[in-house]
Amino acid sequence: MSDTGLQADPRRWKALAFIGLAQLMVVLDATVVNIALPSAQHDLGISDGNRQWVITAYALAFGGLLLFGGRIADLWGRKRTFTIGLAGFALASALGGAAANTAMLLGARALQGVFGALLAPAALSLLAVMFTEAKERAKAFGIYGAIAGGGGAIGLILGGLLTEYLNWRWTFFVNIPFAIVAILGAVLVIREPVGSRNRNRLDIPGVLLVSTGLVSLVYAFTRAETDGWSAPLTIGLFVAAAVLLAAFAVVESRVAAPLLPLRVVTERNRGGVYLSLGLAVIGMFGLFLFLTYYLQVVQGYSPVKSGLAFLPMVAGMITGSTQIGARLMTRVAPRLLMVPGFLVASIGMLILTQIDVGSSYPALILPGLVLMGLGMGTAFMPAMSMATHGVEPRDAGVASAMVNTSQQVGGAIGTALLNTIAASATTAYLTSHAKDGGPQQLLQLHGMVHGFSVAIWWSFGILVVAAAVAGVLINTGKPDMHTSSDGAAKEDAIPVMAH
Repeated sequence: MSDTGLQADPRRWKALAFIGLAQLMVVLDATVVNIALPSAQHDLGISDGNRQWVITAYALAFGGLLLFGGRIADLWGRKRTFTIGLAGFALASALGGAAANTAMLLGARALQGVFGALLAPAALSLLAVMFTEAKERAKAFGIYGAIAGGGGAIGLILGGLLTEYLNWRWTFFVNIPFAIVAILGAVLVIREPVGSRNRNRLDIPGVLLVSTGLVSLVYAFTRAETDGWSAPLTIGLFVAAAVLLAAFAVVESRVAAPLLPLRVVTERNRGGVYLSLGLAVIGMFGLFLFLTYYLQVVQGYSPVKSGLAFLPMVAGMITGSTQIGARLMTRVAPRLLMVPGFLVASIGMLILTQIDVGSSYPALILPGLVLMGLGMGTAFMPAMSMATHGVEPRDAGVASAMVNTSQQVGGAIGTALLNTIAASATTAYLTSHAKDGGPQQLLQLHGMVHGFSVAIWWSFGILVVAAAVAGVLINTGKPDMHTSSDGAAKEDAIPVMAH
């Protein structure tokens, strides 16, 4: 048995339960509010123009501050950052649930994003430094990958149940018991390995450049959705994002203690994971968005029924992650799971491109969702583990933050890009069929579904590209579980020995 195996924390599996619970809370929040949004808008008198900010305020704060949150976790200690993030998230959720007006709700959502940016990288980096033996690491990341992949779909189900049977405020209040249980668990069972902190001075210029650059990028895609891609503000935001992120890269290559050491992203395997995961999330978020509208508006499903319609996808993700990914990860190279996983998910997406106004759920939507879940679950599990592949313990927080950053930016891009594509396709369809006659309402539905189908074709293509990126860039072999003489085991298991 290796030295790292002898030092394994005996309470690490209990700790995983609480880390997973916290991660589920953060992932749920990305979608649980979506189904409740129409009710909240009506209740608080939120204008159509301000409605998007309920989603965008969270995305901007979360996506913009993730790298900063990862570095804080490395600096303060992951357990402390984890508990502070949980407590702050619970407080922000309480404010959101008690919101009396638009400003209070938007402020609460932004605050949730700030504390989520502390919590998410701390959770993943705790996992990375606590599970170092290859087989155990595979199981732990299998569970975590299932939560990260399936949490968004679970959020749709939970949002429907809470909105229909209680009210929209409970989509916020539900986070409070999650957070309390996770904080108690963190205090009682989580123990951070010795010698894994990075006590270097905080890189303030890097924090300012990357935070404003990512906020500008996410906001640019949001404005593209509402104002169009050629609007001066949209173009200006994209240019500003490019300049700020380029300046960030220059600064990081020159300062003594960078916020994001370039060694974290330039290693081809980690870089391949960040890029392929971001692309896959673009496709997945688009699917959630369009199928939710399709089921509720076109098929007439209630919020609860439309949420439950995603359950087979959640089951597929859990199966793919824990039964396929986790079992095979110690036997085959990661790309031999990620590439087929993304391709199976793309076949599911290909089936869903065939949706029509009268499509059958069992015959068309169900098989598409199951394949999506199986494929994404299988791919997500090794991706989560590979994201911290070979990093030094002091970089675990920021490497973990990069996973969440790629997912969050991918989600924002996916929502804006695919929504714009769908809207354009719908408009073109309605224009070309305006003279066909027939009921106007039926024409509108056909136009809407045509737009969804075109956007899902794009999602299919993006998933194929994600598979190609994973196949080309990720070249590490399977974990060596027996010896470390050739360094293979050390690459796949982060050492926890103090240096």
